[in-house]
Order: sequence, then C-alpha cells, then structure tokens
Amino acid sequence: MNVQPVRPLALRGEASGGVPVDGGSPRISTTRLDNGLEVVVIPDRRVPVVTHMVWYKNGSADDPIGRSGIAHFLEHLMFKGTERHPAGEFSKVVSALGGQENAFTSYDYTAYFQRVAPQHLARMMEFEADRMGGLNFDDDVVGPERNVVLEERRMRVETDPPAQLSEAMAASLFVHHPYGIPIIGWMHEIEELDRSHALDYYRRFYAPDNAVLVVAGDVEPSEVVRLAETTYGRNAPHAAPGRRVRPREPDPRAARHVRVADPKVEQPTVQRLYLVPSTQTATGRDSHALEVLSELIGGGPTSALYRKLVLEGGTAVNAGAWYMGSAIDETRMSVYAVPAEGVSPEALEETLDAALAAIPAALDDEAIGRAKTRLIAETTYALDSQSSLARIYGSALAVGESIADVRRWPEDIRSVTRDDLVSVAERFLVPRRSVTGYLLNGPA
Repeated sequence: MNVQPVRPLALRGEASGGVPVDGGSPRISTTRLDNGLEVVVIPDRRVPVVTHMVWYKNGSADDPIGRSGIAHFLEHLMFKGTERHPAGEFSKVVSALGGQENAFTSYDYTAYFQRVAPQHLARMMEFEADRMGGLNFDDDVVGPERNVVLEERRMRVETDPPAQLSEAMAASLFVHHPYGIPIIGWMHEIEELDRSHALDYYRRFYAPDNAVLVVAGDVEPSEVVRLAETTYGRNAPHAAPGRRVRPREPDPRAARHVRVADPKVEQPTVQRLYLVPSTQTATGRDSHALEVLSELIGGGPTSALYRKLVLEGGTAVNAGAWYMGSAIDETRMSVYAVPAEGVSPEALEETLDAALAAIPAALDDEAIGRAKTRLIAETTYALDSQSSLARIYGSALAVGESIADVRRWPEDIRSVTRDDLVSVAERFLVPRRSVTGYLLNGPA
C-alpha cells in the first residue's frame, strides 16, 4: 500500500510511454458489463502468470475539502475485511497461493492488484468483487490504521527533507487545484479522519461503473469476461461520482522560490516545476511535444542539460527532466540539477536558466530523432514486464484516455516537429509558470 505521486520509468499512465502499434502489439479485448464495469484483457502467454488489477476513477485530487488523505486512508481500510471475508483472509490466500498483491493511490486513481498463476484468477476476482461492494469494518480498526498512515507520513515526509521540498513546491505550483495537496494528506487532517468519512467516500466511488478491470497474462479473453460477469457482474452500479469537477488552476503570474534547509541534507539540489498541459488538457500536439522536449532536455547523459551543466560547464554532477503527462487536469514538468562541489544554488540556477534558454535555437533534427527513438524504446522494453503492461493501459483509461490513444502514442510521438518543440518551450517553460526549489544543508 503506497502513494504514487511521480513518474515510474516508461509508464504512460504516470508520465510518458505507450504501447507500440508496430512490432508485437498485444491483441487487446475490451468489454463493458451491464453494470458499467469496463473489462480490458491483454493476453500475454510468455509466462504462466496473470496480473489482475482494478482501477477506481478516484484519487487524492477527489478528496473532499478538509479531508485530505481520505483516498489513501480508504485504500488501507480496503484490507480490513468484508461481510463475507474477515480482515486478512484475502492477503493470506494470495500468500498461500504464492502470489503477490498490493495497492496504490495517485492523484487521479486508486488501484488494487494481484499476480497469481492463471488457475487462481477466478478466486482473485471473487475476493476483489466482494470488497468492491461489501467492505465492512468496525471503529476499533480505524484508529490503529489511521496511526499507521500518520507514521507513514512521519517517515516519508516529516523526517525527509527532499520530500518536504517536493511537497512545498507542489503546494506553491498548484495554488488552487488539489494537485497541490499531498496524496497522503496533511497531517492535521489525517488526524481527524474517521469511519464515517471513509465509508462516505467508499459509497461514492467504489462501484463497477466507476472502475476499470485490467487482466494481463496467460488467459483467454472470453473466459476472463465470463468470470467477470459471474463475480463483478453481481455488483450494482450507482453512478454517484458523476463528472469529476476540480477547481481550475489560475493562470500563473509570478515566478516563485522555495527553500528547505536541514542538517541531514547530504546533497543539495536545485529543482524546478513548470505548470504545463496534460494529455487531457493539451491542444494539438502540445502534450506529445512536451514529452519529447523533456527527453531532449533531461533524458539521460546525452541530454542537453547533462551535456551543458555536467560535461561542458562542470557546474553540476547530475541534471535531468521529466514530464507527468497523463493527468486529468493541468500538470507539471520538472527540471533539476545537483551542484558540483563549491557551486552555490544561485550560480547553478543561473547556468540552468542559460542552458534552458539556449535549447530552442539549438534543436536539430538528429537530436530530436534520437529523443523520439529513446522514448519509444523505453516503453517497448517496459512491455517485457506483464505488470507494466497492465499499468500502462489501466492508468491511461483511469484518467480518460482510450486504448486507441495508447496504441497511437508512438505515431503521435513521431509526428512531433521542431516547430512544435520550440512552441511549447516558449509558451510553457517561462518563469511566471515556474516554482524553483533549493534543497540545502543547514539549520532547519
């Protein structure tokens, strides 16, 4: 059980990537049950294993005002039993079968998954369908589990300076939108969460017509659909969530700076976030251009920032960039650098700005082609992991993309032009849309 605010390599649902339409694209079967549950089957017969995932179309950005962290807290409570199965039974069965399980909460979705041998898929579906509609827990488990979440926050944020900087930067970038609220929640609001809050949230979002079932592995699509109908098909729809309406982030007018200093900091860093369009808010090719641009700017040791700041300038020992493209609302692009010995954060920021300003004029077709090839190759390699395959599709569908969008992604990346890259750089990588953060060694 965890929170996932940032990008895992090559997963389109978190940042960049997709499934290639050429050279081995899987045959994907899609069905919608009468109760609204979307069923996606991705046959993958390389190993006798199946990955079973349920994606709910709600995440921390859907937490009610004043109850931050409730999506993540409910994720924990989903393991506390149902009317049919006591707490811990599901996990014990998965373990006894030699399988794996977990769950995670992000800004726009919450997902639960198991990996087992194919002959145990029906049992996983029975358990998961049961807790979709039959969650049942007493007050006596709420307090201890809330304490678990509070301790998780203490360990991951309260005592971790890099996490504190990331949290402060997000809160400064998103001044009005809930993407600026940490997925795990604010400490003082987590302390007030109770059983009624969790059940209200559960009844609103946990229903088949607000979920996507993704099954990837050594399975027959027709058999998966049959099993889904006999398990999940018994759950009644309610369509309560409706359209997810979040407050729109106002157009930013001022560059912002954030500093976090702590004696525990061993390696200072300079980070920057830009407010940029997502796959769901972009017009034209802007989102795909931002993906290619982030790869050009900071995609490894051949990128522009690494070359300028590390190899040529010697002002940094590392530099990079990433873009969290797959989101329902406006999202973020990041650039970062780690200063070399004796280089102040102010001096590093100055060289970072100069390197970024020079990028549009320095773009050439060869570098653009290499960046596109790397992006597509990273995702092709990700398909070797069955769980990654399931996540790519599940996360995309959970934020409103379609299977066609995911399959068309390589073609869309290839279609990005130099003019597209110059345009997004000039419109979005500007100071007024940014928050710059310094992580420093010093008194807190």
